[in-house]
Amino acid sequence: MTAKLSKRLRATADKHPGKTPVSVEQAVAVLKLYNNVKFDQSVDIAIRLGVDPKQADQIVRGSIVLPHGIGKTLRVIVFAKGDQAEQAKASGADEVGGEELAKKIKDGWIEFDACIAAPDMMGIVGPLGRVLGPRGLMPSPRAGTVTPEIGKTVREYKAGKVEFRTDAGGNVHAVVGKLSFDPQKLADNISAFIHQVQNMKPHSVKGQYIKGISVSATMSPSVHLAA
Repeated sequence: MTAKLSKRLRATADKHPGKTPVSVEQAVAVLKLYNNVKFDQSVDIAIRLGVDPKQADQIVRGSIVLPHGIGKTLRVIVFAKGDQAEQAKASGADEVGGEELAKKIKDGWIEFDACIAAPDMMGIVGPLGRVLGPRGLMPSPRAGTVTPEIGKTVREYKAGKVEFRTDAGGNVHAVVGKLSFDPQKLADNISAFIHQVQNMKPHSVKGQYIKGISVSATMSPSVHLAA
């Protein structure tokens, strides 16, 4: 497998810009050169930020509904009751519940991509932090996953809403689509994500905010973008 991969990468190496930053459209064109495997590769973006992730006021965290989705239907669960539970079900939530759903998660079930909670359910959801937190699945007001607008939020996540948060190195990562996407649609998604992060610069950050941007497909090297 390694030999085949090396041969495949060598065949496109002369067309790769290396460390030279290119435009979003050029980067998409380069990634398309690697669309030669038997599965539809995900496209990821990584942005290196000039922030100190140890400072609470410099954590960059948010979410975005990309213009063309991410090419995947997310599995969404909801903690809600009454009318809000009905809204969740009507909007396409994969699982809706309360204490019984919390117990299911405590027992080891984590087969979902997003977890949304009504504010009055956080007493039940809070103890799940040790399970959901490390996986980036813990509902949060800041991320928009603790909300009274249950139906709207479920629809957004089912359409491909993505969350992001600075990691320990001050980077944000996200899936921005599939390599099979039309080039312009993939470029639109990448540009929208960059714009979202640019607009979230913490007031306490001085100097250069965005230090580097790269995109890659599952089976491709990274391509650097002009910041």
